[in-house]
Amino acid sequence: MLHYLFVMGMLGHNLFSRPEMNMATTLYYIYDPMCSWCWGYAPTWNRLQKQLANHLDVVYGIGGLAQDSNTIMSAEMQTLLQQTWGEIAQQLGTQFNFDFWQQCQPRRSTYPACRATLVARAFNKEQAMLAAIQQAYYLQAKNPSDIETLQTLAIEIGLNAHDFLEQLTSQQLNNSLQAEIKIMRAMPISGFPALVLLKNQTYHAITIDYKDWRKTYDLIMAKI
Repeated sequence: MLHYLFVMGMLGHNLFSRPEMNMATTLYYIYDPMCSWCWGYAPTWNRLQKQLANHLDVVYGIGGLAQDSNTIMSAEMQTLLQQTWGEIAQQLGTQFNFDFWQQCQPRRSTYPACRATLVARAFNKEQAMLAAIQQAYYLQAKNPSDIETLQTLAIEIGLNAHDFLEQLTSQQLNNSLQAEIKIMRAMPISGFPALVLLKNQTYHAITIDYKDWRKTYDLIMAKI
């Protein structure tokens, strides 16, 4: 079963309405839409999630990598991220379109994309938005730090462009994002993506195997 976090404001009535409160076990998938290792892990995670569907609840949570910024990314940071893309491609066989670094103006700013997934969540389209952002960023050389890109993606997944933009730029949504990031970062994680198992009110960090979903599956099943 798949559930979502709903935070205070436009997305819910409580600060953190947790469906898993009535469930014995919940697995949190903590991510950022512009996290390159999340993109690399996506095929394995999708397979793992399907295999776990009948065993526990899965909750998506946004960890947030980089705050809003209009500053062009430094040359050093651009080089570092391109090296990271190359490392992921070499290790996992993940596809990347390096034209992004010539065609776009890279900014170290992932919070707009995080907000976009929050808006989509309210319409049960979080995973669709996540996939759209990742494909736009890593395959189509588009910049998800730009509001225009996010609005285009919202239309592509079936959201109303005007309503999406209004919600995306609202203070309520920003408050919701900040609240969720705070909660996710309080869990036993060291980066993204991260898997955290909640059982009997205790959080357990789950080691991720980026290539073999079965290894992570076995770890989780042994704990539940």
